[in-house]
Amino acid sequence: MLTLAIGLAVAGACCFAGTVLLQHRAVHQATPGGEGRALGLPAVRKILSTPGWYLGIGLAGLGAGLHVLALTMAPLAVIQPIGVLTLVLTVLFAGTALTRAVLTALVLSVTGVTGFVALSAMTTDADLPAPDLLSAQWAVLGAAGLVAAARYTRGRAQCLFLALATAVLFGFTSALIRAAAVAPLPGGMVALVLAEAAVAVLVGVWLLHQAYASGPAAVVAGATTIVDPLSAVLIGVFAYGEMTPGQLAGMAVPGAVAVAGLVLLSRAVPTAKDPTPPAREKRREGPLRIAVTADTYAPDVNGAANFAFRLASGLVGRGHDVHVICPSTNDKTFTEMVGGVTVHRIGSMRTPFHPTFRFCPPWRTAHAVPALLSEIDPDVVHTQAHFLVGRSAVRAATATGIPVVATNHFMPENLLGYAPLPRFIHRLFTRLAWRDLVRIFGRATVCTTPTPRAAELLERNGLNRPVMAISCGIDRAHYAGPPELTGVPTILFVGRLDAEKNVHELLEAAAMLPPDARVEVVGEGSQRHRLEVLAADLGIAERVMFHGFVPDEELVRAYRRCAVFCMPGTAELQSLVTMEAMAAGKPVVAADAMALPHLVRSGQNGWLYTPGDVTELAGRLAAVLADEQTRTAMGRQSLELISVHDLGSTLDQFEGIYHDVVVLQR
Repeated sequence: MLTLAIGLAVAGACCFAGTVLLQHRAVHQATPGGEGRALGLPAVRKILSTPGWYLGIGLAGLGAGLHVLALTMAPLAVIQPIGVLTLVLTVLFAGTALTRAVLTALVLSVTGVTGFVALSAMTTDADLPAPDLLSAQWAVLGAAGLVAAARYTRGRAQCLFLALATAVLFGFTSALIRAAAVAPLPGGMVALVLAEAAVAVLVGVWLLHQAYASGPAAVVAGATTIVDPLSAVLIGVFAYGEMTPGQLAGMAVPGAVAVAGLVLLSRAVPTAKDPTPPAREKRREGPLRIAVTADTYAPDVNGAANFAFRLASGLVGRGHDVHVICPSTNDKTFTEMVGGVTVHRIGSMRTPFHPTFRFCPPWRTAHAVPALLSEIDPDVVHTQAHFLVGRSAVRAATATGIPVVATNHFMPENLLGYAPLPRFIHRLFTRLAWRDLVRIFGRATVCTTPTPRAAELLERNGLNRPVMAISCGIDRAHYAGPPELTGVPTILFVGRLDAEKNVHELLEAAAMLPPDARVEVVGEGSQRHRLEVLAADLGIAERVMFHGFVPDEELVRAYRRCAVFCMPGTAELQSLVTMEAMAAGKPVVAADAMALPHLVRSGQNGWLYTPGDVTELAGRLAAVLADEQTRTAMGRQSLELISVHDLGSTLDQFEGIYHDVVVLQR
């Protein structure tokens, strides 16, 4: 029963986080002009006409229902502190810059409340004796005192006092509901207690909206999620006898840590700025100065890193001054010149979930990216992602009036293989990931993505603007050349050896092919050992060669000597390696998923197969390998189809966008 109650409380906290974000946004839209505003009746009328506010009410009702149900199953001291999840989610999805101070505040708050929960679960009594409701009324006086203090303060302090008053009233309400639900009270007293709880909720909601108007959502969420449980626990101790004062004293340390986190958070959250960016001076004449921001860049080997490198190099070749801001290859921050591109590398850390991927911690990007953009003073920022480097760049650029072009290479499914999440939560993770991406890219001047299918995916997931489909492009001449066939029918795969690439399907299909068929696998990843074991288990280890990473010239030779290229991945927003194989004049057998049908036309330059259908994949590969005339014809079709993806055309389109947004921003 206790486990179920905690689960319900967690779900309720998620609902409350949504409520905070939606209603805080509605209040700020109704009262423009910066923090510290008063919420008057005209603003209330405007709020009541905002659909998002009503959605927040719906989430609040759902969260309250779950919370009340949890309170009937477990003591106040267990259920109330779980609401700290509301604070964490609010900070993350409100777009708060994760500076060192903000992260420290979150760690203190979560650690304090977690300790509070652990101790309270061991010391509280689930049975509730007859409560002293008169003693509980001291909470009302405490809330009144906080409201009085708010009248004599402004800005953050006023917001904090109003939010604290709200938290005390909400904690008081929870205590009343628990008393009405489980305490031995006469019928008339139950009705009176519920009526007082309703009044406390209404007053608390009004104070909550005044707090929204006075300061950031994170401060309001912090006060309500930390002080609400503390006040409820105090009522549980002194009015309900759920634990002794001596037991409460043992919980003073984690409680103090949580409060310290709240105080630090109220000081650390950045001040909200006027959403209208300042006017910028007329841009310089001549070539553009372009800042390309990327969370992965050469020497990383993946589609997004390759595109960013080709884009930057191509723009330099056209005379532009190009600066790249990206993670370092180690923990050092430095600047280097690479092929005419000025690369600013920010000290990075290795992720525990991927053997090669590195990321810049938020306390570095929050300071380094704005400082670099201020130093570079670009005409336009072109971000390649919405992660830590990308989101810091979007915030800094829009705050100073620099136009932003945002290109998306990301699908949440690309991360599911690395995130240690149970399968049942994948759908929720995917939805939240898309929402986060849309929130960041929604601030850009122009959004692009490599294919029409990828553009449709962005718009379907809530991006409220058209998305331009611009191919990543490819230097076709680099891969063109005579084939280097060895007389052995070879199937080639190039890419990361990670879960979403489904290379295991290729190996299982290869086991069904004639014994002279060979498979070459170029690339590294978290699945390599598993794939090597699978090849051995299938009895084809001698027919499969794992090359790992190879130099570019060896990669080109691999394309030229293969008979057919195979791409079984199901999360490809374009697939540069498939384009490279086509530029080498090779037929392609690919999964009928995401953007691959934009490249592969079944029966023309290769075949599409149903993802997961290994038998169909084996049949398609066998058909191509068995007919040299068909392979040659399909290879010619690949060369024809890839011609529209020439890198020069891609550079032309992005140059046009840069010039357009710079002119519009003047």
